[in-house]
Amino acid sequence: GISGKVACLISGGIDSPVAAYRMMKRGCRAVFVHFHGRPYVSRASEEKVREIVALLTQYQLSSRLHLVPFGDIQRQIVLDAPAPFRIVLYRRMMVRIAEELARRERCWALVTGDSLGQVASQTPENLGVVEDAAQLPLLRPLIGMDKIEITGEAEKIGTFETSIEPDQDCCKLFVPPHPSTKTHLDHIKKVERGLDIDALVKQGLEKAELAEFTFPLQRASG
Repeated sequence: GISGKVACLISGGIDSPVAAYRMMKRGCRAVFVHFHGRPYVSRASEEKVREIVALLTQYQLSSRLHLVPFGDIQRQIVLDAPAPFRIVLYRRMMVRIAEELARRERCWALVTGDSLGQVASQTPENLGVVEDAAQLPLLRPLIGMDKIEITGEAEKIGTFETSIEPDQDCCKLFVPPHPSTKTHLDHIKKVERGLDIDALVKQGLEKAELAEFTFPLQRASG
């Protein structure tokens, strides 16, 4: 791509494929990173994401998808961190792991499907706290869009039907009943001092798998 490579965090949801497509449309080449809940959930979310990446590959002809097992990392956070902070801690950990994969792929930025205020992790406070974990620029192409606009674009690019298939992704795993919507960075950093961040990042990177896709073939390998 003429605008360089970006690492797109992709879930099985509606938003993140649209965010990736928007970056491709601007001339970026997308490398994909998916965090799945195995061994605590089935392979359903993973298969779904493979399908979504195969669909998106028609816009760039070949794609690389890094699949990171995140269930054990989440479990460790659950054991060591207060429940309301968990979601933000998960997201910060995802950002760190994705950033290391991005550097290996020579990407200049991370891309997420966040749009303002849709869920607890997307309040202005929490978006800021998550972004603090990144050193690379963190781009949010959907930030000012609402669900109707995002859904319309997902339908247009062909990812919507796959995105709405039921699955258990890691976002639904170990979720506290009342996540904090206004997290303070100093609180989070204090909690993180009790976590072995480097070891958790290393664990995610060591267990990550790579799948490669080409268009028009559905999948080359992985």
